[in-house]
Amino acid sequence: MIQPAERLAQIKEYYFSKKLKEVKRLIDDGNPIINLGIGSPDINPPESVVESLIKATADEKAHQYQAYAGIPSLREAIKTFYDKTYQVKLSKDNQILPLIGSKEGIMHISMAFLNPGDDVLVPNPGYPTYLAVSGLVQAKTLYYDLKENQNWQPDIERLSKLITPKTKLMWINYPHMPTGAKADDDTINNLIEFTKQNHILLVNDNPYSLILNDKPFSILKHRWPNNHVLELNSLSKTFNLSGWRVGMLCGHQDLIQQVVKVKSNMDSGMFYPIQKGGEKALQLSSKWYQYLNAIYTKRRDLVWQICNQLDLKYNKNNSGLFVWAKIQSQLSAKTLSDILLHDYHIFVTPGDVFGSNGQGYLRFSLCVNQDELKTCLERTKHFKA
Repeated sequence: MIQPAERLAQIKEYYFSKKLKEVKRLIDDGNPIINLGIGSPDINPPESVVESLIKATADEKAHQYQAYAGIPSLREAIKTFYDKTYQVKLSKDNQILPLIGSKEGIMHISMAFLNPGDDVLVPNPGYPTYLAVSGLVQAKTLYYDLKENQNWQPDIERLSKLITPKTKLMWINYPHMPTGAKADDDTINNLIEFTKQNHILLVNDNPYSLILNDKPFSILKHRWPNNHVLELNSLSKTFNLSGWRVGMLCGHQDLIQQVVKVKSNMDSGMFYPIQKGGEKALQLSSKWYQYLNAIYTKRRDLVWQICNQLDLKYNKNNSGLFVWAKIQSQLSAKTLSDILLHDYHIFVTPGDVFGSNGQGYLRFSLCVNQDELKTCLERTKHFKA
């Protein structure tokens, strides 16, 4: 048998990849499972966006290789989007890099800036891909704690004790997934200064800034421009284009250029019609966000009611595509998640999937229609653990 590379030794199968196989088996056996575990938007994108993609397939160059840095009109749309949404002014020529999804960007950034043995600061709880990619490039993960009593914000004093001379990169993610916590301006300013002093690349992963959030956040709005901060963004959640795989990386041109070196050797450019569709999405008016958030508001109200029936505590000030709820009984997150799956036919994500500080929490997705949420509400009406 061919042995796998050593870099895979500590990499596990993605939780949702494995768990959804179990959910599928239950469904195949006739169980009416409702999936509140996955943040895959179920609302169709605007028709004008889809039409733009379809129209672009007729372009004479549509099916050829495309530039690694994306078509100029897409970069111009990203530039305008950042200016209008976050009041951040970027150069479309060298401060913006379109990506085949922001998940690609996590790998490209890591490959561009990390050597084997370098330290990476990863939030606990946080997006599991940060940990997985650090392992793939053979860097060492340093977990930094996010706690509810600090509103899920980094503690600079603790960070100063955690870092080493080999600490090279820090991942943050605001609005935060899985908790929905919003960024604290003072903390972000202090964090930018802290990472600058310690020569650490600071990267904010920002796919949720316009979901149930009346003050869109971008780290680039703080002390911009600077040469040690990058931001990933995505069209997946904001415009319901998750299957299209359209993301972007924004920041100082010297940092972007290093990532281009990796990307240009990893793919041959994004499909032209997808770029044109993404361009159209970025040009949508505020009516789209109002429409989307009106739906998510109604869904969130129903999820809050479900949480009430399950005796879970949640923060109504949080944003994003999920509800993060604290278990008030002695049950572990995975135990309660399994009870809901097998006894109530509802799949929710246990919080410790996102790190040890997620123990004692459940994450509920809002990517489920109101009728199904009402069914969940009915199923849990007489819940007993």
